[in-house]
Formats: sequence, C-alpha cells, structure tokens
Amino acid sequence: MSETLLKVVVRKRENHTDGVMALELASLNGEALPAFEAGAHVDVHLSDDLIRQYSLCSDPADTSAYRLGILKDPNSRGGSVAAHLNLQEGTELTIGVPRNHFPLESSAKRSILIGGGIGITPMIAMAYSLKAENKAFELHYCSRSPETSGFLDELASCSFSSHVDLHFDSEDQRLDLETVLKDADTDTHLYVCGPNGFMDWVISTAKNLGMADSNVHKEFFNVEVETGGASFEVVAEQSGVTVQVGENESIADALKAAGVKVKVSCEQGTCGTCLCDVIEGTPEHRDVYLTEEEKEDNDQITLCCSRSLSPRLVLDI
Repeated sequence: MSETLLKVVVRKRENHTDGVMALELASLNGEALPAFEAGAHVDVHLSDDLIRQYSLCSDPADTSAYRLGILKDPNSRGGSVAAHLNLQEGTELTIGVPRNHFPLESSAKRSILIGGGIGITPMIAMAYSLKAENKAFELHYCSRSPETSGFLDELASCSFSSHVDLHFDSEDQRLDLETVLKDADTDTHLYVCGPNGFMDWVISTAKNLGMADSNVHKEFFNVEVETGGASFEVVAEQSGVTVQVGENESIADALKAAGVKVKVSCEQGTCGTCLCDVIEGTPEHRDVYLTEEEKEDNDQITLCCSRSLSPRLVLDI
C-alpha cells in the first residue's frame, strides 16, 4: 500500500470567506506537477499521522500548480483546522499523487454538475474539462449565502461562466432539482458532491425521476460511520499476521497495532485509500466508496470502517 509522494510548497493562499480558503500548491523546483483528470483528489499530509483528502479544483490543462479549496469545518476531526492554521504561503508539505475515484463519463452527451458548499471544488475542474472538450454541461452551485461561499469571483469570470447557476438559500434561490433533471435521458450523467443531507436529496430525487444508478456519480466528503459489532479474526496473508478485531475496533487499527502497515485517510469509508482485496470470508460493508455491485462481489473491503459477517476474514495484505 505504498504511495508516491510529492514535495510541494504553498505558492498562494486566498481566504475567500472566514471559513473557506483556496491554496495553490507548486513543486519545490518549479517543474510541472503530474497530470490529473477532473474529479481527482490528493492526500495532504498535515502531520505524520494526519492525512486528509482534498479535491483538485484547478484546470486539468494547467499542471504548474494544484489548486485546492478547504472548508474550516466546525465538526472537523482536526484536518481542516490544522490546514487553515498551518498552510500559509511558503509552507512546504507532502502530498500524494492525484487519484481519481470520481471521473467524468467520457460517453456522456450532457453532464449536470451539482456542488453543495465546498463540494463545488471537483465540479470546477470538471467544468474546465467539459468546456475544453466542447461538451454540453451545466454547473449548479448551492450554498447558504454569498458571504459563506468560495470561488464566486472565479465562477463569474471563467471561460464557462455562462454554464454556471448559483443557488443561495439566503436569497431564496434554491435549486429546483426536478426541473433541472426532468429532461435527463440515458445520455445524461449527473455528478454531485456536498454535505450528506444534500447528497441524499439529489441522489434520491434523481432515482425517483428514473435516472439509472450508473448515470449518477457521487463523492461524499463526510459521512456518519456506524461503529462496533461482534469481534472477528483477520488474517493478513502477505504479512503473516493474524489479529482479533475487537467489538469497538476497526480492522485498520487492529492490523496497525500488530505492526501491519495500513494506509488510511478519511476513516469514514468514503475515499478508498484503505481498500483491500478479500481472499476468504464475507465482509460487512459499511462504506459509501464501493458501488452496490462491488459490495455484492465481496472481494474487496475498506479497512477503516467495514467489518465481517463471517468469523474469519483472510485479506491480501
């Protein structure tokens, strides 16, 4: 589970609101950074044991820097607060190479991008790509108010500004989702990122209107994870280690305590960083990363939150 790491420096920091900042990260020597596709994110190493993921919101055609948007979340588990406090212009840090679990569907003839709050960030990169490819799309940015919303200046002046619709609760401009989706056909794909309740509303509305699950693409950045359950045995086959996972212990924690290196990031089953192949046994999936079809295969498991329906799991780690 090793990962290529990049040394970068905060080239620019913009405080869009009291709680939203945008960062430009550049390589230390000024060289281009690895290419990425819209929807990608990077792991940001805020300390030795604090890693958080943030979507890239810059134009994928420009690899001179990566741009991130970070919300200072009052319910933060430490990541966003540390980022806002410590990531100043000139700060050097380590990040992972871009990974994409939220890609655009190349065959889509029309794309509907919906970002709730800081969930706008991957949508901006998607819009840059769709505009460059001259594809049909619309971008809906839903937020409480202009005062709490980042990236408004960029969205007003960018090359795709005519594709952008803003929806602020404070100005009674809420998104009429049923109208937006009413003409969606099999060649229309929907992308959504935002808070849990917002995501549930968009996804359930799309389903009720008949959109196929395969045409609805989603990225969660914060979910409530069910914890606890009966203990079970895990065999890490490659490592030659067997552990007992306790009732209130994650597989990842049990393996790490036994000396097995496990890379985790979100710790909520949203990112796939800790995804591992299952050799034997039946997982109890508690993540939102795997699709329903992938969960039915029972050949992968997220180590940070999922558990076991069988007394024993054998993992390829």
